[in-house]
Amino acid sequence: MQSFFFGWYFKCQSDTQTLAIIPAVHKSGLKRSCSIQVITKNQSWNVDFPASTFHYADGDICIAKNRFGKNGIFLAVHTPELHIDGKLRFGHMHPLRYDIMGPFSILPFLECRHSVQSMWHSVYGRVHINEQEYLFQNAFGYWEGDQGNSFPKEYAWTQCGFQGGSLMLSVADVPIAGNHFRGIIGVVLWQGKEYRLATYLGARAAELQDGKIRIVQGQLELEARILEAVKNPLKAPTQGNMTRTIHESAACRAFYKFRKGENTFFEFETDRASFEYELKQRVSPS
Repeated sequence: MQSFFFGWYFKCQSDTQTLAIIPAVHKSGLKRSCSIQVITKNQSWNVDFPASTFHYADGDICIAKNRFGKNGIFLAVHTPELHIDGKLRFGHMHPLRYDIMGPFSILPFLECRHSVQSMWHSVYGRVHINEQEYLFQNAFGYWEGDQGNSFPKEYAWTQCGFQGGSLMLSVADVPIAGNHFRGIIGVVLWQGKEYRLATYLGARAAELQDGKIRIVQGQLELEARILEAVKNPLKAPTQGNMTRTIHESAACRAFYKFRKGENTFFEFETDRASFEYELKQRVSPS
């Protein structure tokens, strides 16, 4: 394989603080490296490591002294710009019933494949970032991942944990066999029940513009809208090279609404939404 990337996204969210950490390994041609990106509400950092410091052992992702997995995270990063020390313990994971990619999981040559390891789990522990403490006691945790060779050219993604549930939604341009289509994958975990919205289940984007996403699938309708973004730069892969800059709001103000027919399951505003809105042009409804 000439180029590839594997990245894992760990989000920890308390009532007052949000911390997201992305360990990744990437290869472009003969160049191979790994990295750890750290995102808080108002800042982001990227730290590169030699490829030799990466290994995968017993289900854990390891980069130098840093370890990430189902049991938690151990962090020890020290550069002139960034000092991080801490340990977080995870509770019981809540994975999906089946692969978020559905039948697309067996298609070869997709530029990016998404995965969801846990829609929510409890988080305990503390992390110090440049002398600021991030404390998590029975806090919300979420874990997803991506792999392939490039991030989608255009996409929108959001994730939020809230009382009674958790949600994730992604809408992306998907190139395949010389054509393009708008791929949708999303899950709402609400009061113990999993609701899935996806292209392979008939989902379509009824609205996708100006920071708003509205997905319709039969009687199900999920709306997500950015109200106030706090965008921090992140590195993303293009043919395995971490040369693209995207922007994420790890904890921003947003609106969500989920309903089935006339029954509205929830409708709320929050200041703890995570959002990436990498759409370069106005997209008309499907």
